[in-house]
Amino acid sequence: MELNTIAKPYAIAISQIADANKAHKEWRALLEVGAELANDSTLAGFLAAPSADKSKKTQVLADLFQTALGRDLSKQERAFVQLLLDNGRVNVLPGIFQLFCEAMDENTDAKTFSVTSAKKLTAQEKQQISDDLSGKHNATVSIDVEVDETLVGGVVIKEGDKVIDLSIKARLESLGSRLSTN
Repeated sequence: MELNTIAKPYAIAISQIADANKAHKEWRALLEVGAELANDSTLAGFLAAPSADKSKKTQVLADLFQTALGRDLSKQERAFVQLLLDNGRVNVLPGIFQLFCEAMDENTDAKTFSVTSAKKLTAQEKQQISDDLSGKHNATVSIDVEVDETLVGGVVIKEGDKVIDLSIKARLESLGSRLSTN
C-alpha cells in the first residue's frame, strides 16, 4: 500500500484536531520534526528492533520530539505519537506532514514552497526568501529547504508543478544550449 494512502487518514484527523484547537502551528512543528525523525536510519532501526521494550520506544521517541520542539508534548500529541508506534506507522510521518501542509494551505491563505539551495541557507536568507514569496503571492508563506550542491549557486523554488529556477547550473545549461545552436 502506498505511504500517502496510509498517511491520508492521519493527516485529515490531525487537521481536524488542529482546526478545533487552533493549534496549526504546534501540529505543523510536531509533524515537521516527526518527518525528520522518520528519515533517521538509526531511530528506524531502534523502533523496528523486537528486543526493545515498547514503553522504552515510546519514551525515546517522546524525548526526541520534546528536545527538537523545545517544549513538552500535549496530551493529544503524545497520544498521536503512541498511536503511530502502536500501528507501526512512524515511517509515514513525512507523508502525514506533506498532506497536513497541503490541507492547511487549502484552508488558509498560506502557501508552502520547496526551496533547493546550493548551500545551507542562513536564517536571514530563509526569511528573505519567505518575505519575497509572501509579497509576490500575497499569502502567508512557509518554506521547506534542502541542499543540492550540484546547483553550484542560487536556488530552485517549487510550489506544486510551478518551478522558479534561479540556479547557476540552469543558467550555465541555458548558455551552453544557446552557444551550441549558433
